[in-house]
Amino acid sequence: MSVVVLKFGGSSVATPDHLRAVAERVTRLKAQGHLPVVVVSAMGKTTDGLLGLASQVSGKPHRRELDMLLSTGERISMALLTMAIRDHGHEALSLTGSQAGIITTTEHNQARIIEVRPIRVHEALEQGRIVIVGGFSGVSTDKEVTTLGRGGSDTTAIALAAALSADECWICSDVDGVYTADPRVVSDAHKIDELSHGEVLEMGLRGAKVLAPEAIDYARRHGVTLHARASFTDGRGTVITSRPTPGTGRAVSVTADRACVPVSIEATAPEISAFFAWLHDEGVRYKDARREVRQGRATAHCVLDTLNTPDGGGKVAQWWAGRSGQCEIHDDLRTATIIGEGIAEQAAVWDLAAAALARLGVVSPCITGSSWGLTAEVPVDRLDDVVRAWHSLLPA
Repeated sequence: MSVVVLKFGGSSVATPDHLRAVAERVTRLKAQGHLPVVVVSAMGKTTDGLLGLASQVSGKPHRRELDMLLSTGERISMALLTMAIRDHGHEALSLTGSQAGIITTTEHNQARIIEVRPIRVHEALEQGRIVIVGGFSGVSTDKEVTTLGRGGSDTTAIALAAALSADECWICSDVDGVYTADPRVVSDAHKIDELSHGEVLEMGLRGAKVLAPEAIDYARRHGVTLHARASFTDGRGTVITSRPTPGTGRAVSVTADRACVPVSIEATAPEISAFFAWLHDEGVRYKDARREVRQGRATAHCVLDTLNTPDGGGKVAQWWAGRSGQCEIHDDLRTATIIGEGIAEQAAVWDLAAAALARLGVVSPCITGSSWGLTAEVPVDRLDDVVRAWHSLLPA
């Protein structure tokens, strides 16, 4: 019998009806001769609610206690889903991340999985049980409850799939796969049949509502093939694989990152070094960082990740207050990216992207290229226009 790991996100388990529908799908898979291992997120907006509750109680919630609080959301989902599966006449067992053997680093609120020891999962599968695992959390090498950050349930599912040598790993959500752009913004966006880990990793890093970047990176490193598909309807979805792409230079999608804020600094080299050290110590995430030193003066530019650190810009402003030099937080800018391996190596792509911006009358203060894409910082009120214009450049 083949092991299939399925992950259901918060919207898929948001209500009792949704939970019963998930239970029906899982038990149908079991009846077909598979051994399901199900990873669930917290119901709906439960995690956001718990974060809000913590902020009402404490101005600066203790990170260890925050992990203790947030990990309860997934426990609710896994217990309720197990009850629903039992009502279908199947034996099921719910396990927390620590009970399932998810071993993590010691950083609270953004731990990383370093090992999986799925002893109890194996035992339950051998007994013919369906296993339900609460995603998003594990136990650290210090024996503390830890959470994996936003999208941590994706990482839990992929890590279990790798440890169990699962035949398939399904990432189920309310969409039926990965699209060339957000269909709510681009009306002619279409589903992509197959993508590489690298392409989807860049999409996640650049704001696409796909799998969490940490999860995709784990799948890439461990060679786990993923199936992004709808929670309640059949269909192949999008297959995400380590197989080579048809070649470099293929633009596959356009993404917009609304959860980021660019920051520019001009100061001395020691001050800029102190700034990046402070970002690390405070756990403020960033991307697209660069530093330059010329004639004794230094400049730095980075794009803060405000999804994982929502008040990153405010924290930076508070920390920089009173220091010498200049720090500018560009609250009016966000980023748009054309995704594709090696496209930034092609001068024609730069020209086409710049020409599209010019036609819109959009001036980008910073355009950067990477191994997997071309990114422009653009005014937030023109972000959707840029996505639509760049999407029209993709091959049909």
